[in-house]
Amino acid sequence: MSFEYFISKRILSKEVKGNKVSRPIVRISVISISLAIVVNLLTVAVVTGFQNEVKSKISGFGAPIYITNSSDESILEANPIKRNKGTEATVLSVANVKHIQPVAYKAVLLQSDGKPRNIKLASVRDTVQSQQEIQGCVFKGVDESFDWNFFEKHKVDGRIPDFKSQINNNEILISKRIATDLNFKVGDRVRAFFVKNSPVKRYFKVVGIYNTGLEDFDKKFIIGNIRSIQRLNDWGIQSNIVISDTLLGGALLVKAQVNGGNRNYRFDWGDGYSNYKGFTFLPKKDTLIRLIVSDYFSRLDGKNETTTLPDTSYLQIHVEGSPIYYVKHEEDVINKKILDSTGKKYAIFTSGGKLNITSKYGKGSHYNYLSGYEVLITDWNLMKETLKNIKRKVEFIPSMDNQILKVSSVMESQSDIFVWLSFLDVNVLIILTLMLLIGIINIGSALLVLILVRTNFIGLMKSMGATDWTIRKIFLLQGVFLVGKGMFWGNLIGLLICFIQSQFHIFYLNPEVYYLSIVPIELSFVNFLLLNIGTLIICTLALIIPSFIVAKINPSKSIKFN
Repeated sequence: MSFEYFISKRILSKEVKGNKVSRPIVRISVISISLAIVVNLLTVAVVTGFQNEVKSKISGFGAPIYITNSSDESILEANPIKRNKGTEATVLSVANVKHIQPVAYKAVLLQSDGKPRNIKLASVRDTVQSQQEIQGCVFKGVDESFDWNFFEKHKVDGRIPDFKSQINNNEILISKRIATDLNFKVGDRVRAFFVKNSPVKRYFKVVGIYNTGLEDFDKKFIIGNIRSIQRLNDWGIQSNIVISDTLLGGALLVKAQVNGGNRNYRFDWGDGYSNYKGFTFLPKKDTLIRLIVSDYFSRLDGKNETTTLPDTSYLQIHVEGSPIYYVKHEEDVINKKILDSTGKKYAIFTSGGKLNITSKYGKGSHYNYLSGYEVLITDWNLMKETLKNIKRKVEFIPSMDNQILKVSSVMESQSDIFVWLSFLDVNVLIILTLMLLIGIINIGSALLVLILVRTNFIGLMKSMGATDWTIRKIFLLQGVFLVGKGMFWGNLIGLLICFIQSQFHIFYLNPEVYYLSIVPIELSFVNFLLLNIGTLIICTLALIIPSFIVAKINPSKSIKFN
């Protein structure tokens, strides 16, 4: 144990316990340091938690990084891009990329069913008929590769949709806010209206409800199967071969039914692309008709044009008996009988037999198109570097199918929110500085008082040959003891408050203003360590200035000082 340490500890214990002049000053200085630590700990924990929670929730609804068509400003209103396994593999090879997932978006109107609700009025439960209400949302289409971790974390009822099987392709996940506004619950059948050339109504089943507390987003997004959106957006082409109900020149009229694309179609019936949508046919033997449909702009061969991916459909005809003469209900109307509930199998009767028809619809090329990709990353702190690396490999580089892609981040699409979050760093800096200044002033005042009340001691030490630096070290150590004591209690109280808030959620926020309903707490060990080390160093350095007063004290006069 050093001489200075021993003396400073003995003197400080007497000042804290006995001296009526120095005791309140010392206590105030300790309390001020404790208060500074408490406020600074809570400030850093709350702001860090708030920033990370908002970032997490915003990117949870989308992703930190988007890949879209180069002509689009937002993935929510994007022109389609073709799904490309090569692009996906390239992005996944970039460091810090965790996952890439295809998505598709479309605006939708949800309608409540107006079913009765039970409410309490004057302690009596009455049944009240609800009005049918409509709410506009964004339908986010995802597939089986979607990362559900975010919605699993915030799910409050039901389960996550399962899109691995086509049987469940009408399942949706909605927010608690939407469920409350439209009186939906898990298991309900929801009417959804999509805007096309004419409104389209679809039915979906609510299988889960989530609640993030991010009101602006909760009331906006529902999650469903990407196949629904791909079809509704008329991306790609879907074809089917049908036989007209009327004869043409005594023969069957075979023609194509097509949806999607740019509506300027070209048809390949086996001899290359042409403009012929159909043809007449009188089958005499079993026949399989194949149709490939694509679109074009000015050249029928589609050369040097960006055309929609083609679709292929089939019509199988099995002949029984003599097919030459057809029995008619009316003039030129064939005798057709549907054989199954889908209408894909039917029979056409002739005077000497019948034709068994099986229509094999094209799968459609819509599933090859997306609004874009969402890219999930491992470390948010490396987001800018990851974005730059993905841009270097993907952005504005023509792919094999002549696609030009653009890479953007959520910080660009939600720039207002992220600018606001960055302003919080300035607030943190101001608060930390003010609280440290208060602590420095108080601890400096306490040290000055300790020196003044020990003037006799200083004079005696000098007369015995002690140097100014030795005496200053004694008082500096006393100051460090006081700072350490204040930091101990400040850390104890601050960490206790952080723990209580993180576990029991005592303090709440208005989600319409702050995007969150609960004050978040997040304090990393690094931030905790840096805050304490910084406080200790700054306060210790601040003690050096008042310690210089020791050199001004004259031994001969100070020994007489009372």
